[in-house]
Amino acid sequence: MTPRNRLDRLVGHLQADPRFIRNVTAWRTLPSRQAYVADWPRALNARLLGAAERLGIAHPYTHQVAAIESALRGANAVIATGTASGKTLGYVLPVLNTLLQDPNATALLLYPTKALAHDQISALERWIGELKAPIALRPYDGDTPQRQRAAIRKEARILVTNPDMLHLGILPHHTQWMRFFQGLRYVVLDELHTYRGVFGSHVANVLRRLQRVAGFYGAAPQCLAASATIANPQSLAEQLWEAPVSAIDVDGAAYGTRHVLFYNPPLIDPALGLRASAYGEALSLAERLLEAEVQTIIFARSRLSVELLLRELRARAQALGLDPATVQGYRGGYLPQERRVIELGLRNGSVRTVVATNALELGIDIGALDASILVGYPGTLAATRQQMGRAGRRAGTSLSVLVATPSPLDQYLVSHPEYFFGRSPEEARINADGLSLLVSHLTCAAFELPFQHGERFGRHVEVDDLLEAMAAEGLLHRSRKQYSWVGESYPAQMVSLRTATAETIVVRSAEAGVIGTVDRPSAPLLVHEGAVYLHGGVPYLIESLDWDHGIALARAVDLDYYTVASMITKVERREVRRRVPGGEAYTRGLALSDEAVVVHARPTAYRRVHLHTRETLGWGEIRLPEQQMETEAFRLTLGPSVVDALAGEGTMLAPLDYGPEWPEIRGKILDRDGHQCRLCGERAAPDHPLEVHHLTPLRAFLARYTRPVARRLAHAPENLLSLCPVCHRQVERARGARTALSGLAYLLQQLAPVFLMCDPGDLGTSVEARDRESGQPVIIVYDGVPGGVGLTPRLVDLWPKLAEAAWERVTQCPCREGCPSCVGPTGESDPGAKQAAIHLLEVLLLGVQ
Repeated sequence: MTPRNRLDRLVGHLQADPRFIRNVTAWRTLPSRQAYVADWPRALNARLLGAAERLGIAHPYTHQVAAIESALRGANAVIATGTASGKTLGYVLPVLNTLLQDPNATALLLYPTKALAHDQISALERWIGELKAPIALRPYDGDTPQRQRAAIRKEARILVTNPDMLHLGILPHHTQWMRFFQGLRYVVLDELHTYRGVFGSHVANVLRRLQRVAGFYGAAPQCLAASATIANPQSLAEQLWEAPVSAIDVDGAAYGTRHVLFYNPPLIDPALGLRASAYGEALSLAERLLEAEVQTIIFARSRLSVELLLRELRARAQALGLDPATVQGYRGGYLPQERRVIELGLRNGSVRTVVATNALELGIDIGALDASILVGYPGTLAATRQQMGRAGRRAGTSLSVLVATPSPLDQYLVSHPEYFFGRSPEEARINADGLSLLVSHLTCAAFELPFQHGERFGRHVEVDDLLEAMAAEGLLHRSRKQYSWVGESYPAQMVSLRTATAETIVVRSAEAGVIGTVDRPSAPLLVHEGAVYLHGGVPYLIESLDWDHGIALARAVDLDYYTVASMITKVERREVRRRVPGGEAYTRGLALSDEAVVVHARPTAYRRVHLHTRETLGWGEIRLPEQQMETEAFRLTLGPSVVDALAGEGTMLAPLDYGPEWPEIRGKILDRDGHQCRLCGERAAPDHPLEVHHLTPLRAFLARYTRPVARRLAHAPENLLSLCPVCHRQVERARGARTALSGLAYLLQQLAPVFLMCDPGDLGTSVEARDRESGQPVIIVYDGVPGGVGLTPRLVDLWPKLAEAAWERVTQCPCREGCPSCVGPTGESDPGAKQAAIHLLEVLLLGVQ
């Protein structure tokens, strides 16, 4: 039976399975379509036409021809067509054509990841091999041995690298690349859609530096780009290259029949709003695909999820009598040689199922997979379509299933499938002119070439005042009308394009040596002391983390649990840039503002969670330094009229008034407990004061008694105990109590990406029951990247739509008291949290009080 027949048969079984089909909220069958082809452009070298014929490419797609013709005319161009539509050909042939005609011409090919760059080299080698031309194609990245680098600088005509290496290893040493820069004719930006947010903003500045250096050597390269389907490929390319760019976006490729399903796991407790696990449902579907010999890719949202799914799916494969090695994982942190083996296994069919993060979302050649399962909405329409497109990359039937998690964002999407099928993809946004980014890249550029007075950075940015300020701070040296770098080392070493720091944590074990790597911002949550680090499905216990030297020591163990860490964040206001001035928002007791902020984040504790039951087995403390990030934020402040009105009806927003006697009672309890935590024994410290915790919260007594009686019962010594901040947070988290304010914050965090058209991971939230300045309750939603990229400030104008979506989600959720699909999980100690959030939203939207 052919793979297509096997998949068609399985699709029929799914359609006839009542348990499966009742949970499908949308099943769209996208019909196959024929290819639209054209003749090769006449301007192409005859040797290229011969090579194409030998490679089996008789007729190119119409969009490939359009891209080639545009490039040969000398225009900057971006190809934005579907996954597996042959975009690479649109830029490879113009590059090869020019290099065949001009022996001094060179080209720089930039890919966002090393893995993708190495994958594309194979395709280029096939073309050069067929041409039998002496065109030196060379990779140049962090894995390139030092002994080979001098020869590459001397020989390379096509240089394949990534933005990080261009930033760190090429531009600062451009004098060693003089021949290459003098002949530079093309700069290729593949996977253009990935250059968004903080990474894209950095890359835009790296490209400014690249054009500056190329201009110094007399070159004016042309930009060719390829992008997945996004709403603004042309404007994004023009922002990155700062020049007009033509867009080729009419797709001429052929596509097979595609089944696209939205699957919502069944409700197992309607009152609590609990659904079956998305991971469990995905595993069951993956098992059916594995048994049916349908080659499948499963996308999970995190490294931990990949490892947990991999571990369980391998066990199920073994139970089916299949080789567990046919199931592999793929994520960041795997070593390059591991990834190459997995990619080869996918192409030759020896790997039947791969569980991956979005590391496999990009165009790495992994062959013709038949099915894709997405465990949770990836966060953007573009990413969802890209991941689904990994199945059916060649003609034939394919199956793509989005399995919804309980998050409000996922639940909103599966309840509104028209959002996915009827809307255009999101825009990719960058902010290349953010002050912190500009300063970082100006220092790098000044090291590469001194700035002259009046010189612009890029095509439009006037930087004289900024250079003067940097000189006054001692960052640059001013000599007459010239600004130069004065440091001993080159500044690019101190600037990471992807995170707030360039460093990584290396995970080592005594038995296996280097296991993998973790970026430093993620390390506090993944490789803290006591963490279980999963790699290739194998658990390792982190025995120590040397933060300063970047080494985590691990030991292979056989454990029945994994760990989940948490952080606490505080948001400090630096500047109010915009506040809604009066009007309707204020009549409803609401103020909205766009602010510059500093986010303080500190890891606090971790949970040990049973692998199978998901039961919390215990807690541990994390002691690592605080991390800070300057960014931008949206602040929602509730006025006194709203707080008072809701409090009068029992909906509590601000901290409870424990009464005038509370300080004395608190002091007595701390004395009784010896000023140390009753759970872990930690003593009070100036930076970690103890909390006095109510076993049964005051709010529960207020719901039944008058305020004086409620206070007396709540403040009874047997209801109070002293806790350190970490234990207090653990107890509060375990109780799961949520006020109307925190319930609304949970909703906003989950639903804002729908309207901001971004990934949920791009945002962070913080709730302050009493703001330091206004004294009022606030919810803060901030950009989760240094400097910000203009996402959350848009919520000032989007607030009415966001609030309406939040009200719709919470009122349509079938649970009674709150659940992960609306206001978050609610404990027994805080009844009515869902109704409180509904009432708060009604007050804000309708003025009902």
